[in-house]
Amino acid sequence: MSLKCGIIGMPNIGKSTLFNALTGSNVQAENFPFCTIKPHSKILAIRDIRLEKLAEIVQPQRVIPATIEFVDIAGLVKGASKGEGLGSQFLTHIRETEAIIHVVRCFEDNNIIHVNNTVNPLDDISTVKSELILSDLEICDRALQRIIKKQAFYKDGDFKIKRGIYEQCLAHLENFSMLSTLNLSAQDLYLIRDLNFLTLKPSMYVANVHEDSYKNDRYLDQLYNLATTESAEVVTVCAPMELELSKLENTTRKEFMSALGIPRTSLQRIIKTGYDLLRLQTYFTAGIKEVRAWAVPIGTVASEAAGKIHSDFKKGFIRSHTISFDDFINYNGEKGAKEAGKIRSEGKEYIVQDGDIMHFLFNV
Repeated sequence: MSLKCGIIGMPNIGKSTLFNALTGSNVQAENFPFCTIKPHSKILAIRDIRLEKLAEIVQPQRVIPATIEFVDIAGLVKGASKGEGLGSQFLTHIRETEAIIHVVRCFEDNNIIHVNNTVNPLDDISTVKSELILSDLEICDRALQRIIKKQAFYKDGDFKIKRGIYEQCLAHLENFSMLSTLNLSAQDLYLIRDLNFLTLKPSMYVANVHEDSYKNDRYLDQLYNLATTESAEVVTVCAPMELELSKLENTTRKEFMSALGIPRTSLQRIIKTGYDLLRLQTYFTAGIKEVRAWAVPIGTVASEAAGKIHSDFKKGFIRSHTISFDDFINYNGEKGAKEAGKIRSEGKEYIVQDGDIMHFLFNV
């Protein structure tokens, strides 16, 4: 399953151009609001040099990288939570994603229409956040009323706990605050997971700047100041320039990027930020049939990692033969690692480490 990231923001701020740059697509990106109506999506392989090194040693029949899916979602306007613009569609599509890429216009261009006729990143962000909050508020209120009506079907203790969490969330939303700023425990989050709140989704800002003001832009300064107060991540891009770079051959692209002082493409930077936001890491399986990368949350135990492959692996988990990535490379594969005593037998509660090569033993 891919990491699914929704690209959101106001109309005409460069979402579709960024989507094209990230994915090599050619979706329509025109100078009028709601150019995007139906969401566009594309799944991309995440390049991992470690996977390539494993494949060189194992020489498998196939190599399968981890993947990321980008979804270009229709622009949002004030009143979207009440159906303005393409609001209801927009919000539904966001709920289906795991992380949010919030694109913000940080450039002046009289030739590109802004729905509010003025460039103001902070106002745009406020509009988007307000609509997400209002949508969550409606969902939370409905959920609270629903469990109150069905109180008789709950154990008394369970009802009080769930009602308390819903009421806490509702009060926070009524105060026009994102649920991500509410101090919810892991158990609280588990109990409300089915509501799929928009304001709980990990998100990053992508500042779309003019190529002449890539590092020195007053709008960008405003966004960084806001992000600092929110402990949020900002990725700076010039979407049209990134789109042109994406069309170049690798060698030429690297030369241009070096000249422009851009160490990594927007795709590489956004993937890295997305992994950090979702606290993901990668483990590998390596056999003659297949070498594969698997993305799992940091802190995942061995039995849960096994279940990522198949539910039977988790159900009948016995143990995992585990080799660190460095040992696998240094001893030229599984055979050398075994001879050097570098294969560990780990139980189901073993906490998977980034880069582990794992072989699961199970019985069902």
